[in-house]
Amino acid sequence: MSLAERGEILAAVAAEQPATERLLIDLVQAPTLLGEERAGQGIMCAAFESLGLEPRELPLDVAALRANPGASPFSWDVADKFNVVASWGPAQPAHGRRSLILNGHIDVVDPGPRDMWSSPPFVARRDGDWLYGRGAGDMKAGLAAIVGAVAGLRRLGLEPLAPVELQSVVEEECTGNGAFQCVLSGRPADAVIVTEPTSLTIQNSQVGVLWFQVVVKGRAAHAGDAPIGLNAIEASFQVISALRALEAELNVAPPAPYDVYEHPINLNIGMIRGGDWPSTVAAESVLHCRLALFPGARVDELMRRVEDTVAGAAAALPGGFDARVEYDGFACEGYTLEPDSPLVAALSDGSEQVIGARPVLIASTATTDARSFALYAGSQAVCFGPHAESIHGVDERVSLPSILQTAQALALFIDGWCGLARR
Repeated sequence: MSLAERGEILAAVAAEQPATERLLIDLVQAPTLLGEERAGQGIMCAAFESLGLEPRELPLDVAALRANPGASPFSWDVADKFNVVASWGPAQPAHGRRSLILNGHIDVVDPGPRDMWSSPPFVARRDGDWLYGRGAGDMKAGLAAIVGAVAGLRRLGLEPLAPVELQSVVEEECTGNGAFQCVLSGRPADAVIVTEPTSLTIQNSQVGVLWFQVVVKGRAAHAGDAPIGLNAIEASFQVISALRALEAELNVAPPAPYDVYEHPINLNIGMIRGGDWPSTVAAESVLHCRLALFPGARVDELMRRVEDTVAGAAAALPGGFDARVEYDGFACEGYTLEPDSPLVAALSDGSEQVIGARPVLIASTATTDARSFALYAGSQAVCFGPHAESIHGVDERVSLPSILQTAQALALFIDGWCGLARR
């Protein structure tokens, strides 16, 4: 590609920036919490149509997901959920060209206490170069960048010489089963870029994640007779202490590339509910936990260690207590793409032409949908996207200039990976 052609692509994507930002505002103002993703998917369907593509709904297949060990367990109803996908380019790649999936998720986490936010979390607020709102960074900005990149190329009358599929998926924040449904229902691509907010770095490694619940059973009693009861809430503190000891064991001698972190494996006690009355000794407490595992480690082995840890903690409690482990949500392994892979090299080339330097490679202490494509479809997969702050926190925000940079880098990458030709 000549300097003139590169400049033409960068300018065309930049010309789409106002539309890209309007799309992001619309997406942020659709509160796509778990079970409420439909409005956001409608916006993405319209966005794909605006590109001249034909979007289609890809429903979650409950039976297929429950039957496949690559999917995560779930207890909630997903019968009406769907991904939105759109195909662009030829059915088969031209000689020497490679296929691509551009993926992002529509679902967001709960904003938490809304009175802690500077402005309503589902009202997009612009302040200079920042856009605030739940999901602005994680990861509706990435979806907008995908649309902006394709819009810029189509503005120039350019089409890829290999298949490109655009995907807006559900369930990334709780199971990853939306992207996994794409794996089950689609065809593999040579490369997958998930436009998570990586601050224009390339995330080529990620941990696995296990969600589990610990149900502690005690014995109810009137608070006036508290000594004859068994308080499950208080007993859960000892279970947490035992799980913290397991977490410490898992962080001993981290393997590369996680040896750059002091504490890469994190246990999070994300929710706790227990008891039913202030004057009643709590008979039950339920801990909702998240624990990570390194790439190469097995989920079933971590499950065994969690169960043994909880059983040991329960055995140390006074007689009459019981504790058991249940699973609902993430149960997935980690993944690493080698730094010298063709995808990393090609994406670095495209990014360097936009940001002026080779992007840094990072190993993430979180999980993303990239793992499903790598582990179960055999694709090279990475995350690359805008700069965001306070994701999953209060006053989440995304840098608007970084969305443009992401879209421009994607457009140049498509040229280098898939090839482009005039319509």
